[in-house]
Amino acid sequence: MKHTLSVLVENESGVLSRIAGLFARRSFNIDSLAVGQAENPEISRITMVIDGDYRTIEQLTKQLYKLINVIKVYDVTNIPVVERELLLLKVYLQDDSEMEKIVEIANIFRARIVDIAELSVILELTGDPGKIAALQSMLKKFNVTEIARTGKICLTRTSQINSETLKISNSN
Repeated sequence: MKHTLSVLVENESGVLSRIAGLFARRSFNIDSLAVGQAENPEISRITMVIDGDYRTIEQLTKQLYKLINVIKVYDVTNIPVVERELLLLKVYLQDDSEMEKIVEIANIFRARIVDIAELSVILELTGDPGKIAALQSMLKKFNVTEIARTGKICLTRTSQINSETLKISNSN
């Protein structure tokens, strides 16, 4: 099962390297990783997605706490969160009709065209990982030449409302 960990660390050089080393020594792959300054400039938030069962995640959490600069580790997998990713995607165009189709798909997903040339277009999309995956799926039939995708970032919902539950109940 995929787990999302939100880790608060002291904003010092080498912290990310020590965390990555911890995962490497235990042969764990990090599926997604995003790091940035938190609300306090002396603290960074690391959001990572890793695959493992609850016992494994519990062990990794204990190991993370042993690292000097780790302040707090949250497993937000089953907690209501707002999550986002950023996708940049370049499509090579075969002809003008493809541009029209790509623009139409981009509009449906509220993606922005951030660069356009005679033979290519770059789209930018921010959204939850499902929306990102759906756009990528819709554009598979075109000549996608490059993709850059950030790791997932998230914050827990203070309202405690789980939007995934709302999506399910609204579809019935």
